[in-house]
Amino acid sequence: MDMGKNRDGGNMDNSNHIQTSMDSSKPSEPKGDGFIVSTIEMTSIIATVTETDNNENDNGKLPDIVAEANACQDVQSEETFFSIAIQVFIPFLIAGFGMVCAGLVLDRIQHWEVFEEISELVILIPALLGLKGNLEMTLASRLSTQANLGHMDTTQQKISIIMGNLTLIQSQAIVVGFLGAVVAIVMGGIKSSEVELDHAYILCASSLITVSIASLVLGLITAGVIILSRHCNINPDNVATPIAASLGDITSLSLLSWVSTLLYESIGQQDWLAPLIIAGYILAIPLWVWIAKKNPQTREVLLHGWTPVVGAMLISSMGGLILDFMVSRFEGIAVYQPVINGVGGNLVAVQSSRIATALHKEAELGVVPPGNSNEEDETKKIFISPMAAFCGKGPHARTTRVLMTMVIPGHIIFIYTIDYIKDGETSLNSIFIVVYLLAAVMQVATLLYVAYILIHWMWKKKIDPDNSAIPYLTSVGDLLGITLLAIAFQFLYLVSDHDV
Repeated sequence: MDMGKNRDGGNMDNSNHIQTSMDSSKPSEPKGDGFIVSTIEMTSIIATVTETDNNENDNGKLPDIVAEANACQDVQSEETFFSIAIQVFIPFLIAGFGMVCAGLVLDRIQHWEVFEEISELVILIPALLGLKGNLEMTLASRLSTQANLGHMDTTQQKISIIMGNLTLIQSQAIVVGFLGAVVAIVMGGIKSSEVELDHAYILCASSLITVSIASLVLGLITAGVIILSRHCNINPDNVATPIAASLGDITSLSLLSWVSTLLYESIGQQDWLAPLIIAGYILAIPLWVWIAKKNPQTREVLLHGWTPVVGAMLISSMGGLILDFMVSRFEGIAVYQPVINGVGGNLVAVQSSRIATALHKEAELGVVPPGNSNEEDETKKIFISPMAAFCGKGPHARTTRVLMTMVIPGHIIFIYTIDYIKDGETSLNSIFIVVYLLAAVMQVATLLYVAYILIHWMWKKKIDPDNSAIPYLTSVGDLLGITLLAIAFQFLYLVSDHDV
């Protein structure tokens, strides 16, 4: 037993204390009553040494604090298939019904005058809905990791981390929302060969108001869910990201439709309103950046966290171009777009958050932990086979199987809910259900496999996956989802006598 091993100074102090006690308790004459007393003292010392040895990982903390810290660290390893399924499925259903509502809203607003006159709004929709992946889900993953590491246990820690992150996502939302609107204007201009200035102003102003309000509201809800999860001894990695997404789509679509309608009606009467809103938000960016930069919890993300969110926005905008084309061809596709994209994004966000938390616990940034693999080559630890990803014995493979089992029952519940609310207008039949579910399973399976590789690759390159992985994964999920959905509708169009 190495009593001199120093971990944060705790064990070294115990060793010195024991040595001093032994020196002071040496009997001058080991006989008579002195020998008995000495024997009792030595027995006490041996008990102390044994207790110290049994708690060599205590880091000098009190036993109750150590037990709480160890319990916090072992939550993920103690989770079973059933416990993960229960914790994930309920928030997943809540989020799913939120996406169903978003799909119904999108199905209705696509016929509004403002959306028919300003077609770029349809191109903008996937980028705005993707912001919940770019910002809110990333926020959920980041806060979940901090909570699981014990960095949000005091009130002061909670206020500092939450306020810093809210100001951070506010600055990111304004910048990405503006860039998303500009990209939609460019894509729309390429499609129609013209750009109307009034429409461009409306698009930018609507986007800025939508992302700013949605990010603030959803950020507060996400922080509240994580704090409540910790209080209830629930792993926030399992519930925070789906809950963050549950209101994201419906909130963003409702705000976008309402604000764009008001601004569209102001054309010719208050032409100054949209440019004033754009100027106000742009001038506010330095203030949010200054506040976020002062907070040590968000300074690093503020400086190096722009590439993922901007790149994800561009990927989602490509999906928006496909959606704009397919909506004009298949009217019924709009109601399913938020559902298939949202389910894939929610499930891969849960997996991403759990893997990132595990990596933070097991190794330093840049070092790939061995996990359940005996491979010495780190490349083989990262680029695993699909068989190992889905059928392996490790905790991440188990989580992958849990998430895959939710895809088919979840989508069946959601599409029948849509059919019920639309009073049978969607004309569900066995061919449609099989083709739709096949597209959904392909999307989620691809995302979960890519997530494992991407997150471990980022960790190896010393890129924090809590800040970078989810934006890429959800935006790729959006693009993959709308592409597979478009292929499914085209296939149904061909096999059903041109009637979808």
